[in-house]
Amino acid sequence: MPQTETPGTEVVPRTRLRWWTELPLILLVYGCYSAGRLLARGDVGSAVDHGLAILRIEKALHLDAEHPLNRLFTREAWLGVPADFWYASLHYLVTPVVLVWLFRARTEHYRAARTWLMTSTFIGLIGFTLLPTCPPRLLSAGHGFVDTMAQYSSYGWWGGEASAPRGMGGMTNQYAAMPSLHVGWALWCGVMLWRYGGTRLAKAIGVLYPLLTAIVVMGTANHYFLDAAAGVAVMGVGLLLAPRVMRAVDLVRVRLSRSTAPAPDATGSPIVSAGCQTSAGERIPRQRESRLDPAAGPDASPSDAGEGTPAPAR
Repeated sequence: MPQTETPGTEVVPRTRLRWWTELPLILLVYGCYSAGRLLARGDVGSAVDHGLAILRIEKALHLDAEHPLNRLFTREAWLGVPADFWYASLHYLVTPVVLVWLFRARTEHYRAARTWLMTSTFIGLIGFTLLPTCPPRLLSAGHGFVDTMAQYSSYGWWGGEASAPRGMGGMTNQYAAMPSLHVGWALWCGVMLWRYGGTRLAKAIGVLYPLLTAIVVMGTANHYFLDAAAGVAVMGVGLLLAPRVMRAVDLVRVRLSRSTAPAPDATGSPIVSAGCQTSAGERIPRQRESRLDPAAGPDASPSDAGEGTPAPAR
């Protein structure tokens, strides 16, 4: 039984992904992420109020795990220093490595995974804009937090302003704490490694990497527990929206391809076999069925008998 497609649900031919088109796209997303963090500064007073409100909610729910972790990282340098390096670098190294690995080794899953990551990142930027939040390390000392990155700044390239290199703290938005995309991106990497890694080691790393990242962002006083939870929630919303985003992109691609397709022949006649034209009722070009009237005599003209009927001998 022949199948028909519902209008608007046409199958879009898969286009082969090329690294020279994917790389600018990824760089564009990263640029938007960095610019969004820089521009969405918000009011410092409201950011502090949001941070204190989160802290009060956590204490009411007994979820303030960042306090004991921060005290541990502050007291034990052998934990605090590696945690600072983890926070300052892996966020920007592991995610691109996983993307490249998917592109090269798991091509059939790359587009969906990349769309999920990009969609979630843009949702996170909306959160930075609408809810500027002061991280624990920037609260007054009376709240009991120590900025481990400032404490151990002599061990790394960062200064006392988050993970930015010394002298470049003004180029980052230190009040973009909600949601934690450190945790969100780490969760994305973990899911990719668990699903497509293929080995027990890859699956183990897929579980440990997001868990350890969540511990690091809280222990270094860069994020609250609810920031980490919001990062997970953002990735969940991005996962749900990613198929819709891909369908929308496919529909735009189809419409663009139709608008740039060559126009049909001006006469409206179908073209077959080296440009020969046919009309309705023809079997092959320039050869039509004879429609001679039975009452027609031998002197019937070619126009009555059809163009392919030979003329009578004289």
